Amino acid sequence: MPASPIVEMNGISISFPGVKALDRVNFRLFPGEVHALMGENGAGKSTLIKALTGVYTIDEGEVVIAGQPRRLAGTADAQTAGVSTVYQEVNLCTNISIGENVMLGHETRGPLGINWRDTHRRASEVLEKVGLGELNPRLPLSTLSIALQQLVAISRATVTDSKVLILDEPTSSLDANEVENLFTVIRALRDEGVAILFVSHFLDQIYAISDRMTVLRNGTFQGEFMTADIDQSTLIATMVGKEMGALDSLERASARREVDRSGDPVYSAEGLGRKGTLEPTDVTLHAGEVLGVAGLLGSGRTELARLVYGADKPEAGTVRLKGSQAQISSPSQALAARIAYASENRRDEGIIRDLSVRENLILGVQAKRGWARPLPTHEKNALVEKYMAALNVRPADPDRPISNLSGGNQQKVLLGRWLATQPEVLILDEPTRGIDIGAKTEIMEEVIALADEGVAVVFISSELDEVVRLSDRVMVLKDRRQLADLPAGDALTSDAIIATIAEESAPEDPGSPQPAGTGASS
Repeated sequence: MPASPIVEMNGISISFPGVKALDRVNFRLFPGEVHALMGENGAGKSTLIKALTGVYTIDEGEVVIAGQPRRLAGTADAQTAGVSTVYQEVNLCTNISIGENVMLGHETRGPLGINWRDTHRRASEVLEKVGLGELNPRLPLSTLSIALQQLVAISRATVTDSKVLILDEPTSSLDANEVENLFTVIRALRDEGVAILFVSHFLDQIYAISDRMTVLRNGTFQGEFMTADIDQSTLIATMVGKEMGALDSLERASARREVDRSGDPVYSAEGLGRKGTLEPTDVTLHAGEVLGVAGLLGSGRTELARLVYGADKPEAGTVRLKGSQAQISSPSQALAARIAYASENRRDEGIIRDLSVRENLILGVQAKRGWARPLPTHEKNALVEKYMAALNVRPADPDRPISNLSGGNQQKVLLGRWLATQPEVLILDEPTRGIDIGAKTEIMEEVIALADEGVAVVFISSELDEVVRLSDRVMVLKDRRQLADLPAGDALTSDAIIATIAEESAPEDPGSPQPAGTGASS
């Protein structure tokens, strides 16, 4: 390995309203290596990449590229410094030719404008570098598969002889053979001295392609490792971490009470699934039960939640509510059935930033009632007063814009929104991510209180200690399929969950077959 890194990011900090996305993070990338950036959702991977590509301006720290300190004010600055990015969603123009896509912005020009013959000739040379020399660059890009379009996007990134190539979830929509073809191209570029930053949530692929890795957790640097020197169990434990401080005052579920499972479940599903999203999965929820859902990024946690709630329409499975067959294929049907869902994406799918705390809190009840029947003012005020007090929302000013609240208090408002609908099933997807310890404890105490009142709770978290402490049962997912259903008890520990995930037999093909999909959900 060369003595000098091509990229050094030292003490990088970036903050957004209510959350510190990166806190003094260090990162190094060397020429001629494939470097994996690892971490769960919310770990800071995307933020670090956007700092390196000039999308975000850093608050603190220094970015050094090829030995030169850089103040990246935009993506053009990053490209000038030799940094190119290929995103998960292929960012190409399907209505123009393959060659035009490859050379876009770098066409050969002559006295009369673009010299298309020479431009397509150069495009062929660039395509040859990624094993696509047989393609006719004049054909429409729309004639290519997604896998080939991904390689075209990589070829475009090499037009400028980039020193650094960032591949953000490039395999999420590829099958095993396509992944192996992509890996062949990546290895060839690495051997030419290109530094490749590779992001994927498929562990088998990480171990197949990467030389070294950096692990982030909750916006902090957890370590830099040679891939050959860290096993999967240790990597998973480093990614999910241990955070017992917020849990010390909470009893384990198994010590609190016994769940009555003698009657019909409040919700059950057999073979619930959707092609490319989640393999058929069985789910059973009894009144007063907390079902924990554990798994790494990309395991299918959020996909499961969205199918139960009807945010994504199931393509398979039978659903029953209190023993009677039902159909939940839309959020409105879910709300009518008293099923509520708090998304993991608080900023984009949760709060409405331009509205007040009051307006955000009553949205769920108003949606359930119907927009043609506005809630009376006295009813709104009563709901807002009740849940702001119950959840200790601070500051206690319902007319303040919700964007001015901390992340923890925004999360409390979202929880209050769904509690106001009086759900019988409440799905909480990463409800404690990115909030302070005090707010975490309050929200977890509220989950316990809800279960004691008979609400069935689905609790999804990448913090395994939270899952273990709160859950009466834990469903373990990996690669969008169900691995195990573990009962609460002394044998249920975060280490046991990690072992269940890590010991699952890996596929023989390092390309790791997986369903097509976004690959970015948790």
